[in-house]
Amino acid sequence: MDENAVVFEAVLEMEGERIDKCISSYLNTLSRSYIQKIIKDGNVLVNDKPVKANYKVHTDDKICFTIPAPVVPDIPAQDIALDILYEDADLLVVNKPKNMVVHPAPGHYEGTLVNAVLYHCSGALSGINGVMRPGIVHRIDKDTTGSLIVCKNDETHNAIAALLKTHDITRKYRAVVFGIIKEDEGTVRAPIGRHPTDRKKMAVNEKNGKNAVTHYRVLERFRGYTYVECTLETGRTHQIRVHMASIGNPLLGDTLYTGQKAPVKLEGQALHAMTIGFVHPSFHQYMEFEAPLPEYFTRLLDVLRAKSSMS
Repeated sequence: MDENAVVFEAVLEMEGERIDKCISSYLNTLSRSYIQKIIKDGNVLVNDKPVKANYKVHTDDKICFTIPAPVVPDIPAQDIALDILYEDADLLVVNKPKNMVVHPAPGHYEGTLVNAVLYHCSGALSGINGVMRPGIVHRIDKDTTGSLIVCKNDETHNAIAALLKTHDITRKYRAVVFGIIKEDEGTVRAPIGRHPTDRKKMAVNEKNGKNAVTHYRVLERFRGYTYVECTLETGRTHQIRVHMASIGNPLLGDTLYTGQKAPVKLEGQALHAMTIGFVHPSFHQYMEFEAPLPEYFTRLLDVLRAKSSMS
């Protein structure tokens, strides 16, 4: 038997439970998604036979699961400057710049945030999201700037992932959108899924989308544009970009979701992850961090204010 194997017998209270839920309750330091992965990889045996994640446990079943040894990622650690908003032994909060991809992908293994944090943390990062995404528990788009949590160990990673799942992390973004939003605040509740014909895009998808909720608040109105704060209740891919476009107010610079031309040249959408807040897994205290607006964003606001004052 593998020395990393964990063996236990199902008790009466586990009768009829799914095997992934059963293991999760037995060892609550592992996320359900990670448990499902090790089941899929054949690392879970019930009565010496592999099972699927939906297997229903019976009392006295002999359950054996193996947690694979961490694989050292074949990704180079690179001495890339990081704007660190906060750091301790468990995690760090970084202010990601524009044009930086969060994690490597096939054909793009260098210059990412992961390369930078691998160097900064000397490789001491959580491994739950695999060799391509060490430390990464959530992400923002390449052209979106702002605050991002990076986890240094699996326990912290699981705790932050659980907070994300229950929508208990504060995530406030700043954005500039086309059009004048008349109401001072509002909420977009529309499921988001893959675009039916364009695989690069997401879309409001009532049939196959996942629940998505964005709250927005007007900060400033210009001639033809609005500066807003968007608060995420959920965290779907391209959520703010899709939701604001769906109500007729796409983001400036977002060429994927609008053909409208911005009044100034922009590299990607005008979107900044300004505020992130969470209860620290080790300290059990609420902590909140703010990434200052980047220079391109403040310059855009100045241009719009100047144009509006001339009208």
